[in-house]
Amino acid sequence: MKIAMGCDPNAEAFKQEMKEFVKGLGHEVVDFGSEDVVYAHVATKVGEEVAAGHFDRGILFCGTGLGVMLAANKVKGIRAANITNIYSAKRACLSNDCNIITLGCQVTGNMLAKDLIEAYLSCEYTYNERSGKKVDAINEYDNAR
Repeated sequence: MKIAMGCDPNAEAFKQEMKEFVKGLGHEVVDFGSEDVVYAHVATKVGEEVAAGHFDRGILFCGTGLGVMLAANKVKGIRAANITNIYSAKRACLSNDCNIITLGCQVTGNMLAKDLIEAYLSCEYTYNERSGKKVDAINEYDNAR
């Protein structure tokens, strides 16, 4: 897969380690920075690129993962989830067709982050009776605005 990554300055070292890890899993990674202390700028840029189909998925980092999640979710077509456990990492993809995940460098250990990223990237969303209707409802609302 082709993965877009970005972060705020606080998470730069964390992102670099995760970027190398994702490359080691066999994925292509494009790094969108960021030197910008306003994390919303990089989060929306990554969101726009993923929503446009230039990337299969995105991964964003900040202190908690919450700020970049909120900013990315403002981009039409993005479903970003802040993940903290393996089950949620898998369900973000399998149940919610999330195209971006976010992680916090100040609240997530490096080994756990790698496990979360690997769990998320190992899944592929397949439309199904249970989750499909829910994802459709999210997309319908997103497309109406």
